[in-house]
Amino acid sequence: MPPSSSPAASRVRRRNRTLAAAAGLTAVVAAVLALALDDGPSGTASQDSAVADTGTPDAQSSALLALARRDTDDPLAVGDADAPVVMIEYSDFQCPYCGKFARDTEPELIRSYVDKGVLRIEWRNFPIFGEESEQAARAAWAAGRQGKFWDFHDQAYSKTRKKNTGAFSTDKLTAMAKAAGVTDLAQWRADMDSDAAATAIRQDQNQGYSLGVTSTPAFLVNDVPVLGAQPADTFKRTIEAAAKAAR
Repeated sequence: MPPSSSPAASRVRRRNRTLAAAAGLTAVVAAVLALALDDGPSGTASQDSAVADTGTPDAQSSALLALARRDTDDPLAVGDADAPVVMIEYSDFQCPYCGKFARDTEPELIRSYVDKGVLRIEWRNFPIFGEESEQAARAAWAAGRQGKFWDFHDQAYSKTRKKNTGAFSTDKLTAMAKAAGVTDLAQWRADMDSDAAATAIRQDQNQGYSLGVTSTPAFLVNDVPVLGAQPADTFKRTIEAAAKAAR
């Protein structure tokens, strides 16, 4: 086997790509000056657009903090709307690392910070792996219309599923919705196929792309980017530092 194809070399290449992507995201976020998002053919700015008029660090930080929606009625968020720290999560339901975060790390963050009023988590649909990712995002959004987004989220991430192999087919998504407690399946299907679902997902994607997000999962903890399913301690340090800065 050529040295460049060895498992160790592959691990090094993956690590280098991850570090480069993290550095790129950090650089892009730090340089954000205007985040006016297109919310449709009219080109009007969306409700969560933010514009920084200067290149000062304070203006950049304010622009990033303004991305948090803090809507008390947002079904795709968990935690107090006025929590000092908001973690925006850009994720794809077919992403194995997103699933790892959802299963291994997110429950601990919810217990340690969300339940204590320190942290709010706001989900952003960021489907990047094709049609099944898009369908899963629509299905989750539609479940949210019945107050079951997070239950659907847990069903979708309950185990690792191979990408684009039918794991998120219509029948499988329907089974997930049922298991999540969605009761009006006819309305769920209508919501999933609606223009409103497409618009909401496009808005989330546009926000992520405007920050330079190209892979999942990606997070913005107040104004600090975190890329990938990092260890829980990494998130804890970032959250605690953000909470301290917010005091």
